[in-house]
Amino acid sequence: MAKRDKETITLGSGKVYLKEYTDTVPATKKDLDDLCIADNELGHIKGGASLEYTQDTYEEKDDLGIVSKIITTDEEVLLKLGTLTWNGNTLKSLLDRCTVSEASGLRTTKIGGAGNAQGKYYVVCFHYSDSVDGDLWVVIVGRNTAGATITFAKDAGTVIEPEFKAKPHDTAGTLVEIFEEIDAA
Repeated sequence: MAKRDKETITLGSGKVYLKEYTDTVPATKKDLDDLCIADNELGHIKGGASLEYTQDTYEEKDDLGIVSKIITTDEEVLLKLGTLTWNGNTLKSLLDRCTVSEASGLRTTKIGGAGNAQGKYYVVCFHYSDSVDGDLWVVIVGRNTAGATITFAKDAGTVIEPEFKAKPHDTAGTLVEIFEEIDAA
């Protein structure tokens, strides 16, 4: 069986990496390796990740149903995940209106307020690692649009569940790129 062929079962979770978007996205294996480093890891995931592509379509057809044409009028990509390990710096990358400062052994995170807006977009990469069947990377440019609910419970870890909404990042309007490790030709 070849790496990432049509018989491959993708089983398990992975890691999420995040870096401020500066008009470039990974295009090569080296680019992916440079992005997927410990310094860029968002936090450990709980509950996996999901990639959701939705589209709105419009159909035009004649009265008798003999000819028709369907076009896509809108589309959206969301990358959803649960972040189990986090701190104020994680929140800063998840919430547009958030600032973090550190002084005298104290990290202060301020959430909300137009004066705290960052206006940043991020390159977000979910990396699924499989040494037998081949790795897979899901890459988008976007920002979290789900806000954050931070629940402190006596019987469960505090998981923040961001939803990164993709924005077009090339001249074709691409919203998501999926890279698969395959056997060398």
